[in-house]
Amino acid sequence: MSRFSEKHPKAAKWIRQGGLFLLFSYVVTFIKWGMLTFLPAFFQKLVGNVGWSWPAISVNWFGIEMTLSIIGNTLADGGLAFTLANFTNIILGECINFPLQRNVTFRSKGPLLLQLFLHFAGTLGVFFIMNLFTCIWNPLSTAFHLSDAVRNIVTTFITGTFSLVIIFSIDKTIFSPGFGEKKPVKRGEGGGSMPNGH
Repeated sequence: MSRFSEKHPKAAKWIRQGGLFLLFSYVVTFIKWGMLTFLPAFFQKLVGNVGWSWPAISVNWFGIEMTLSIIGNTLADGGLAFTLANFTNIILGECINFPLQRNVTFRSKGPLLLQLFLHFAGTLGVFFIMNLFTCIWNPLSTAFHLSDAVRNIVTTFITGTFSLVIIFSIDKTIFSPGFGEKKPVKRGEGGGSMPNGH
């Protein structure tokens, strides 16, 4: 491997970063799956059987009624309890994932607050898209009488894989060397003085 790294440093760097990113991401995905097995019931005790979603567009696909939303779930799809569980699941997972990726995978020394903001903004965007996915998947899994365990495994795997691709693209950018640093202005740039005689 060291010989390969010497001959192909860029490829070796991609392999190392990609491998560690996958490893940490799937470990966090497994932790998320574990939390998703009990968090919905926990939040149901706190908020009860309440449905909440937005923009809540009702559709009928394949004879199955669905309510499409980028945030929230109808009561039939898990309600507010499932929404809170899913959101908590993602945030706690990224609290583990972010420092591992920043400090171990990419070994970044860049601007922490900016990196944190962009990473979690990307995570929030993924959450909205994945919430729409669960609005479709949950009614389908109910219609096909799948168990909660199977539904949660599929939800976690698909959301985890999608998140992995998007977040890796974001992290590869925000954790790259020189990210957030101000580039020095070269002479002649930035509106220098006018030529003599003008």
